[in-house]
Amino acid sequence: MKFMLFVCVDRDAYDDQPEEPRKPGDPMPWADELDAAGIRMDGDELRPYYAATSVRVRGGEVLAADGPFAETKEVIAGYDVIDCADMDEAVAIAARHPVARFGVIEIRPFRV
Repeated sequence: MKFMLFVCVDRDAYDDQPEEPRKPGDPMPWADELDAAGIRMDGDELRPYYAATSVRVRGGEVLAADGPFAETKEVIAGYDVIDCADMDEAVAIAARHPVARFGVIEIRPFRV
């Protein structure tokens, strides 16, 4: 069963962090372990939330706006796609994500 993990952090804490992306090759034990087990299918950090563009189509007109789709206290900082047995295993995997200690990991199953 495939799940999307949205890696969310508090916007204020996010804004206080330096804008230095993780360097390719830097160790990520959580991701490395899931990759080796064939559970993690994809995942990465995202550019800052203020680099987002939100797109809507209303009355046949494309409306593009700078910024995330909603004003929230938390922002999506990254994502992971995993393939595991069920929601219980997805919760266990999300609980081990390093960001779960200070942020939120939102889990959503893919439609089948």
